[in-house]
Amino acid sequence: MRIFDSHTHLNSEEFINEVPKYLAQAKALDVVRMAIVGSNTQLNAAAIKLATTYPELVAIVGWHPEDAKDYTKAAETQLIDQLQLPEVVAVGEIGLDYHWDTSPQAVQRTVFARQVAIAKDLHLPISVHNRDAFEDTYQILKAADVRDIGGVMHSFNGDPEWLKKFLDLGMHISYSGVASFKHADDVHASVQQTPSDRLLVETDAPYLTPEPYRGKQNEPGYTHYVVNAVAKLRATTPTEIAAQTYQNAEELFKIEKD
Repeated sequence: MRIFDSHTHLNSEEFINEVPKYLAQAKALDVVRMAIVGSNTQLNAAAIKLATTYPELVAIVGWHPEDAKDYTKAAETQLIDQLQLPEVVAVGEIGLDYHWDTSPQAVQRTVFARQVAIAKDLHLPISVHNRDAFEDTYQILKAADVRDIGGVMHSFNGDPEWLKKFLDLGMHISYSGVASFKHADDVHASVQQTPSDRLLVETDAPYLTPEPYRGKQNEPGYTHYVVNAVAKLRATTPTEIAAQTYQNAEELFKIEKD
């Protein structure tokens, strides 16, 4: 079994000084490829460095909504240069976060829309963060018509109604450890209704640790348990979910098949 963690933060301070250890632990749990996701100047650079150092890693770079207030013309110029590197496969994580609200919502919307436009110019998929901002996130993606580039709703936590809306925009849907939580009824229903060819799995490590390790620090290897949870909800095998989501990640990110 081979698993692709489509969204993880091995570039964060929790992991950056022990990367070989976490890669080895992931491999022991069948997680053999990962997309390392940035969110600002420092974490974008670290994602790219990891992807250039380890062939099993790819980078996704962009400006997270929490960091949108610091997005400048200079930052955009640097981002456009980074997005043209061979190790970079998508723009992200971009989107809206009305929960923490660390950047003004109007600024978040402007920066999100601008990065979607850049992704379209460069013909790159997008990795979208959405927290407590379903309607605005949907409207920005719909207005931009992202079907020609595609992308992924990372750590999707919406109900089947929202699932259908984002699927209709051409987006893939990625599930994190939340799929393993006992009372995540909306997510469970969405897992069951996501088309096989649009399904991805992730950890979002160090956040959203799945069962049976909920409450402890997450790590990329725990995508193994997300696969198990998704397989149980869809009444199939972990091997089937791992194979399908691995293939979907390769196709979405235009990665040469290994």
